[in-house]
Amino acid sequence: MTSFTPALNQMGNRLKGIGHGWIGLAIVFAAQAVVDAGALPSRIEAVAGSFASTAPFLLLAVAFAAYSKASGADSLIAKAFVGREGRMVMVAALFGALSPFCSCGVIPIIAALLAMGVPLSAVMAFWLASPLMDPTMFAMTTGILGWEFAVAKTIAAAGIGASGGYLTMALGRTGLLTNPLREGVGNGGCGASSVRNPNPKVHWRFWEESERRTVFAKNAWNNLLFLGQWLALAFALEAAMIAYLPQELVAGWLGGSSWFAVPLAALVGIPAYLNGYAALPLVSGLMQQGMTVGAGMAFLIAGGITCIPAGIAVWALARPPVFFLYLGTAFGGAVVCGLLALAVL
Repeated sequence: MTSFTPALNQMGNRLKGIGHGWIGLAIVFAAQAVVDAGALPSRIEAVAGSFASTAPFLLLAVAFAAYSKASGADSLIAKAFVGREGRMVMVAALFGALSPFCSCGVIPIIAALLAMGVPLSAVMAFWLASPLMDPTMFAMTTGILGWEFAVAKTIAAAGIGASGGYLTMALGRTGLLTNPLREGVGNGGCGASSVRNPNPKVHWRFWEESERRTVFAKNAWNNLLFLGQWLALAFALEAAMIAYLPQELVAGWLGGSSWFAVPLAALVGIPAYLNGYAALPLVSGLMQQGMTVGAGMAFLIAGGITCIPAGIAVWALARPPVFFLYLGTAFGGAVVCGLLALAVL
């Protein structure tokens, strides 16, 4: 028994290095093999086809994110938080809707901004808009759901951010939102250093420095692996969903003219949302099954801001009044934007 211990430890270490998305993909295919082995080749072919059609947008998104990191362009976010509070809210919402920050970097950045004394209204605007859209997400949304949907979601991200920021500014004058951070929470963590530098220097021609070339290559590779695994899992789930999810069920609950389709989609989006990239093919599959465009928009917005992992992180960071303001604004904004999308798109 003892002789097997090193081998088991080695296997465990190797499994730790495998992304959760790849593990999930293996589980989905294994379950498919057990339930309906004859259909497995067609499912794999469907995943490969979806991946191939999305590849140009994936590579564009990865290259943009790596360029932003290697050149230092991501540090320009600091300039969004200078000036009058009302102007800061609008600029922060726009920056949030376009910023290339990963989801793991948003919470430390928020903590850093609040610890630096940046008004909660501007931080809330960035907070709400940032998880919804960025250049990477825009490229992927265009490839999967179309450019009209991508543009509408970008406008929705900026609109929700600005609305939440101005609402926070109004409530802040009542004294309800004093000391937004919990005790012991300060700045730090990934991404926070980019907002501490008041005079960021951007090296647009990053390839002229070997260190920045290394940053570009490492960031591009890591993003490609991260996005690739979640997209592969999402496409596998999409293929299974299209095959096995009754169309009548989706059409009845989240489609048609049901008045509750949009708020229900926003409510379901909170626990069902995997991550921004995995959610896109899932919503595409649901829309093929009868989900309305408004319900799809509400699902992506509510889940993008208030998914369970993000909600847990926000609860650990902010005091309850700030948390519930964040939660209520996200849900309300998702419903409003879903209804607008239903009317316009």
